[in-house]
Amino acid sequence: MISLVVGLANSSAIQKKQVTLTAILAAPKDRWDILLTGAVQKLKERHPNIDIKVDYKVLPYNVSRGQMIMALNNQTPIDLISVDQIWLGDFAQRGYLTNLTGFVKSWGRASDWYQTNLDGGVYNGKVYGIWTWTDVRGMWYWKDLLSNAGVDPNSLQTWDGYISSLKKINNAYKEQGIKGGFALCGATEWYPYLWMLGGNILIMKDGHPTKGTYWFPTYNSSAGVKAAQFLKSEIAAGMKPILSNISGFERDFIDRKVAVLMGGSWLPEFFPAAERKDLEQTVGFMPMYPVPSKGSITTTVLGGWELGIPQTSKNKELAWELITIMVQPDILASMLAQTGYLPTQKNIGAGQESITLNQTIPYYNRMVSTIPIGHSRPIAPEYPQIDNQISVALDQVCSGLKEPKQALEDAATMTAKVLGW
Repeated sequence: MISLVVGLANSSAIQKKQVTLTAILAAPKDRWDILLTGAVQKLKERHPNIDIKVDYKVLPYNVSRGQMIMALNNQTPIDLISVDQIWLGDFAQRGYLTNLTGFVKSWGRASDWYQTNLDGGVYNGKVYGIWTWTDVRGMWYWKDLLSNAGVDPNSLQTWDGYISSLKKINNAYKEQGIKGGFALCGATEWYPYLWMLGGNILIMKDGHPTKGTYWFPTYNSSAGVKAAQFLKSEIAAGMKPILSNISGFERDFIDRKVAVLMGGSWLPEFFPAAERKDLEQTVGFMPMYPVPSKGSITTTVLGGWELGIPQTSKNKELAWELITIMVQPDILASMLAQTGYLPTQKNIGAGQESITLNQTIPYYNRMVSTIPIGHSRPIAPEYPQIDNQISVALDQVCSGLKEPKQALEDAATMTAKVLGW
């Protein structure tokens, strides 16, 4: 009997505690497969006495937000979610996310982040998300198409030069059906022009009926109207308008049907691997949007994903540790190199890892150079709805249904109502 008791005791002593971390993440799946494979292995090595498993579900972007809201609203235990930067305010305001401020202070790595990316995880002064990677937008062009049309790429850097150069390309290739470029009418493509002119999407304003100081729309300012008029000028010059609900226009650039494209840092991933290797020889890139006039400072929209821990998590400390491993430069840089995403950390942007990334990602250094001057979108809970209102207004401008001033004022009236004014 004694030997049996001892045997049972020894069996219990060596039995590992089992912990399964659950996650809901947004597609594409390959980035999570790469990132979690290395990070989970390191987490297990740190905790040899725990049998750790990670059960993660990857959903298409267009359904991921709704599925996350449904699960968290139903109090489903989830340990990790990927949060689009524009969702953070909504999720935090709903009480879905854990306040990570204490974790971040103890961690001591916050100063490694670009300031805009660090601020992009903060809502009402508290940290709710760690902005893990980003993307930028800039000007892509086919070198030979510009050269044969007699267009110097530098002429594209100002609004007037951009429009006149694309008209010149249109004339040079009208028989071949090649366009100079598109007028991209979505809100995301319009924001840089607004910011260059000193405008803002929203500002904090006193006198809110219930909240004292709260977000208020200002995108209908003179800066916003002037930025929208630039879109209208592009269309008048012969550029095809791409409305906010139209996707896949990058394909026309890759197929050489368009000579110049204001596109994202993800564009090289659309090219076949064989072409991507030598892309810099045939395709040029300028890390900028065209500016109103010489001397103006360009900017870009910073996209990308943040990692957050739901309030429903029963393993918050272990989930936080997993996040810190996922964003370690050696772990994260491997995923960036394989997928073409850009870092939110300064030490990856210009540190040892950047050597490999610059050899792997076309124009990596140029794209990273725009991160410090890039902008994130407002962390207002209502922002996803507001972004849609702005996109509709710009579609109306590009379709000729409304003049810029009227379209933006009508949208701002709806935005103010959404914000409770």
